[in-house]
Amino acid sequence: MKEARYIMIGGFLGAGKTTAVAALAGYLRDKGLRVGLITNDQGRELVDTTMLRSLGFATEEISGGCFCCRFASLMEAAESLTTATAPDVILAEPVGSCTDLVATVTYPLRRIYGDRFAIAPLSVLVDPLRAQRVLGLADGANFSEKVIYIYRKQLEEADVIVISKCELLEAEALAELAEKLRAEFPHAEVRCVSSRLGIGLQEWFEHLLSEEQVARRAMEMDYEIYADGEALLGWLNASVRLTAASEMEAGELLPLLAREMQWRLQAVGAQIAHLKMTLSPDESIGGAIAVINLVRNDFVPELSLELEEPFMGADLIINVRAEIPSEKLAVVLEEALTEIREQCVAFGLQATLQHLEHFQPGKPTPTHRDA
Repeated sequence: MKEARYIMIGGFLGAGKTTAVAALAGYLRDKGLRVGLITNDQGRELVDTTMLRSLGFATEEISGGCFCCRFASLMEAAESLTTATAPDVILAEPVGSCTDLVATVTYPLRRIYGDRFAIAPLSVLVDPLRAQRVLGLADGANFSEKVIYIYRKQLEEADVIVISKCELLEAEALAELAEKLRAEFPHAEVRCVSSRLGIGLQEWFEHLLSEEQVARRAMEMDYEIYADGEALLGWLNASVRLTAASEMEAGELLPLLAREMQWRLQAVGAQIAHLKMTLSPDESIGGAIAVINLVRNDFVPELSLELEEPFMGADLIINVRAEIPSEKLAVVLEEALTEIREQCVAFGLQATLQHLEHFQPGKPTPTHRDA
């Protein structure tokens, strides 16, 4: 097997990882490089996988646990991509609640498969508004202490901290956040980017292509606190079959459903980490889909991919990550679907739940951990 560059882009839920991965994959493809993608989640039916495949990228999905706990599956996914497309670069997007990736993924990769992979520096993305709150620079709803432990550990192990969506902050506030990150995590390089506006992307991407991860002692990790923090997060993955008697616009239905779920999640005291949905119409040009994201309680749901044509039949995938017992997420979804059916009765909308799983993640048990 030829050597492939392994690039992992981490960051907490809602940080903008998938958007960044898609932008990097497109950049690499434009340079004439073959790219393979690996997505990761605790469950199945992933919005991220659907979105990346819709953009034409060869994508493998690892479900049922983090990369660290599914190391053999990570290698199998890399083998599958190599057999199918012989990628020059493998892009891996870990679970947003996962940390300790250097000791449990990249160091074992170097030790066991060092002749097959060139390991790029680990990038960790942060949503700037969420980061301001976690670091005490701004007020606002926040996660509990043990969830923040995971968030900060992600930053502690990062080689590159990437402030994504930098357009959300004024220049002074952005500079203050960057300075705070450099002060608290001095080993990391701090960059500011915007996937939407194209700011800072090329410089970051070229850094990942040209530099290799430098080994240093793995950070100290309390797996009991880590497990407790993950167990506070509710996970919901669902697929819904949509049919309508008359044509509907995805750009109207998705925001309606996202806002309905947002309101109900806030009403039951959930701290939203990420709510995302894809709508795949039965007949679309080039496999086009619609995608919507909500990354904070006080955020406005945003359509990141839109459909030009209306639909009468479609498949909807819903992923929700929030600090709340997962059974409450299931209740919120079912109530929101009922409400949407009633609001769209003029279209004859039917929304049939085909797959539903909800849970709190179990304790991480890494396959390897290299200090």
